[in-house]
Amino acid sequence: MRFVWAVVAFVIAAVMIGAGIAQRTVFQGPSEATESIQTDGSTAYTLIDGAVLGSLPGAQSLRVAGEGEVFVSYGRTSDMQAWLADVPYTAVTLGQENAVQTALVPASVTPPASDATTTARTPAGSDLWLDEYQQTGSLSTTLQLPSDMSVLVASDGTAPAPTDVSVTWPIDNSTPWAGPLIAGGAIALLAGIVLYLLGIRHVRRSRRPRRKGLPLPVTEPISIADADAADKGVISSSPSRRSRGALGPGRRALIAVPALGLSAALFAGCSADAWPQLAASESPSPTPTVIVPEGQFPPAVTENQAAKIVSRIATTVAQADAALDATAAETRLTGPALAERKTNYTLRAALPDRPALPAIPAEPVQITLPQTTGTWPRTVMTVVESADATSPSTSIMMMTQDDPWSEYRVSYIGNLEASTNLPELAAPYVGATQVPPDSSFLVMQPDQVAAAYADLINNGQNSASWAAFDTANDLLLPAIEENKKNRTDELNQTGQGTAEISFSASAGPASPIALATLDTGAIVAVNVYESDTAKPTNADAVIKLDNNPAVKALTGVDQSATGFTTTYTDQIFFYVPSQGSSDQIRLLGYRSSLLEAKVSP
Repeated sequence: MRFVWAVVAFVIAAVMIGAGIAQRTVFQGPSEATESIQTDGSTAYTLIDGAVLGSLPGAQSLRVAGEGEVFVSYGRTSDMQAWLADVPYTAVTLGQENAVQTALVPASVTPPASDATTTARTPAGSDLWLDEYQQTGSLSTTLQLPSDMSVLVASDGTAPAPTDVSVTWPIDNSTPWAGPLIAGGAIALLAGIVLYLLGIRHVRRSRRPRRKGLPLPVTEPISIADADAADKGVISSSPSRRSRGALGPGRRALIAVPALGLSAALFAGCSADAWPQLAASESPSPTPTVIVPEGQFPPAVTENQAAKIVSRIATTVAQADAALDATAAETRLTGPALAERKTNYTLRAALPDRPALPAIPAEPVQITLPQTTGTWPRTVMTVVESADATSPSTSIMMMTQDDPWSEYRVSYIGNLEASTNLPELAAPYVGATQVPPDSSFLVMQPDQVAAAYADLINNGQNSASWAAFDTANDLLLPAIEENKKNRTDELNQTGQGTAEISFSASAGPASPIALATLDTGAIVAVNVYESDTAKPTNADAVIKLDNNPAVKALTGVDQSATGFTTTYTDQIFFYVPSQGSSDQIRLLGYRSSLLEAKVSP
């Protein structure tokens, strides 16, 4: 019976081991699935929809091959479609039964006049891309994009886009029961060997002579010598055990060694995917839930995208500062931020010892507050700390993008004091709404803040807006008053009795920009002009610029009988509370720079 059970064990072992090996070989499916995308090469751009990339689960391995430059970028589908709206492109989408299909999409809009050459523009470096890759000949990258993002494939924006595109997804071909089957088969094999050996042992024992129970004869004493002689003289007629032809258990055990070795080798060769994953995964810790209003547009940029944009702006402006190139600066600056730079370039060209304006810090970006919108123009507020340990500073900036083909440009920039407390802001992945200039939901409309603060500068405590502003913690007002005093004292040193100086402030021409805070207030950036006019009070007197080389460089004269008007531009960031709040409008940061000087009429 032992032999029967041994045979059964051997059969079970063979079936289990064979099944385990089959799962890892002939029955194991492919490890990946590949979808080839062939286009006719009639357009300069190919847009692969996110549905195509997400048609199978897992990361997407994209491979693009072509002649010359190969460019790949990805971003929000709506942004990419807007960027391609002025040119024809090939759209790759998912049709019926998940079939990949291509279609030619004609141009649907006419770009602005300033972007009339967009048909030949390069796709590299656009602020709309979340990331981009560029290589010669072929390019491979691994992505994992959601359904609302797409991939743009191009060459240089002029040549036809590469036509050899493929997407590969990994397939789970793990065999979690291969390991247990092989291990179980090895155990069954070992059990069969044990049963087989026990069966042989039982057969051997059953072949020994069986003695019947006869009555013992009466023992008689014998001599020891006779017993020894008898033993020496007796020759056994039966063969010894070692000379028998039957196979001993030792040799039978040797036969089982290769089988056990094979099972052990298979057992050791099983990788982790050949075993069930029974270990419990760690439970993720709960995180605060952020509720996004239904129907709200996504934020204009992501945190990483904003960091790249700030870095590009800082690099371009630094190069423009070094070359005094206002045209280059205009590609990344606009409004008051550009105006102060142009004046500084003019002064530095005429006065070599004139210091440059503070550089725009590239990193690290501490705060990102993007506008939630699906259209243009778009706005993003950032707070960036200077990485320079010798002159640490924190800058607050408003960046705007006029249309899909434009880059983000800094329109307002100011410095935050170390003691500044920003209001609570929305998370970057939620974003904030842009408050209209004439919004009545704040204690003061954004388009009235600049004029109200200018009145505060002009009239001080007599201003009608005095109570609306937190003047106790305002650092700009004392600085303005100190500048007025210094300018008056300087004029009185040489022209007392023959000249006078007057001061005035007014709202600047730049439109305010406001982004909402979580408490329904807003961060508002405005522009204020400060002007001082020095003129003679005596008909025979003139105003000389011996001690004012900056005004001399801007006007091109060194004296005037009518006087001079000097204008400074203030870029100011305020926190404006919501309507009904008892809080005051609070200054957050500012930047004051010389803007222009001219001879008074």
